[in-house]
This record gives sequence, structure tokens and C-alpha cells, in this order.
Amino acid sequence: MRITDMNWSQVEAYLQNDDRCVLPLGCTEQHAYLSLSTDSILAERVALEAAEPLGVPVFPVLHYGITPYFRAYPGTVSLRVETYLRVVRDVLDSLAEQGFRRILIVNGHGGNVPAQALAGEWMADHPHVRVKFHNWWNAPRTWAKVLEIDPVASHASWMENFPWTRLAGVSVLREQKPMIEIERARLLAPRALRDYLGDGNYGGRYERSDEDMLAIWRVAVEETRDLLVNGWGRP
Repeated sequence: MRITDMNWSQVEAYLQNDDRCVLPLGCTEQHAYLSLSTDSILAERVALEAAEPLGVPVFPVLHYGITPYFRAYPGTVSLRVETYLRVVRDVLDSLAEQGFRRILIVNGHGGNVPAQALAGEWMADHPHVRVKFHNWWNAPRTWAKVLEIDPVASHASWMENFPWTRLAGVSVLREQKPMIEIERARLLAPRALRDYLGDGNYGGRYERSDEDMLAIWRVAVEETRDLLVNGWGRP
């Protein structure tokens, strides 16, 4: 359930019986022909679908992330690492203060991984709270399903082209784009990276069938839900 659809007294009542919550992390960055909010849309949606049958509240997705390399693409917004970690830390502090003791972070953007190190550091200072950091798209079962369908998958390629990340009236290319050289790309400044990438896809087909995409999605939701149920270990 969405925190957006609850008031404070309902959250207080929830905390009398359960201490779990979900915090989705997204980003606003170029995704070739897909929505600039692709990472946010996917992180929030997989979190909501995973948590709904369990009655676990999902906080609003953090729409801005760490993506300095894409700044030459209009619409991309990047936070400095220091800023981002301060925001995540403040959110965790607030959740812990209110009584949440098991926090699942569902991350939708690879550039946000510094928050994973922060979560470990933060838990060391808050031993009564457990935080699980979950990159939903490359978690073991989900990534295995991606590779089973098509091993050539990358940023802004078919693997992010779900019905809910597409844009009305925007057509994608039919051919398969050659994979870029990742190590070369990592050395490029934003303008040079845009010149190298072109439309923004790192490589692979631009779309696959909805049947393929929903097969991946079902695995992702189940894997995320399993973490909410069984991913906490011992207190």
C-alpha cells in the first residue's frame, strides 16, 4: 500500500503490528526512447506490486539519483553523491525514529549504489534496524530470466521497455544496436558520452514482446516479495 494513500494515524496503527516498509530509489535520466522516469517508474511499481499482498507500506520513490554522465541529455537531473547520501540518510533516520525496523530499499538505478554502502554504515550505527538493499533488475532470479530471454541487454534497451515505461506516439528502432565499449564510456565527459552513445541505448534490441517483458516482471515482483517475507535473517 502507498504511504500516499495513508494518514499518520493509520501508519501509527500499522506500526503496532508490523515494522516493515519499502523505500524505492529511482532516477531522472535519459533512457533513449523511453520515459526519463523509467528507473523511478520501475522501482516504485515493483515495490508496490511486491508489497501489496503483504500490506506493507511503500514510501514515495526518490525520483532523483546520481547520474552525472548523462547530463548532456536534456531532462536528466543528477544529484551530487554527497547530497544524495545525505538525503537517503535523513530518510532512514526518519523511518527509524518512527518505529520502522525492517526497511527494504528497492533500487532502480545503477548509479545509486553508493547508497548501498551508506546502508551498511547506517546499520552499524543503528543496530536495532535492518536495511536490505535490493537492485531489483539484476537480482539473481530476475537477471537469470533476462539472460534466458536475451543475453544482449543493457541500459535503455529492450530490458527496460515495459508497457509502463513507453511513451505514447514514440516509435523505437527495430534493429539490434551493437554494444558499446563500457570501459571507454566510463572515461568520457557528458558531452563526449552523448556523442558516443547517440540515442542513449548501450546496446541490444529496443523492444521485445509483452509476453517476454511480463515474464521478467513476474519474477522480479516475486523475488522482491520474497525479500520482504524472508530476507531479514535474525535480529
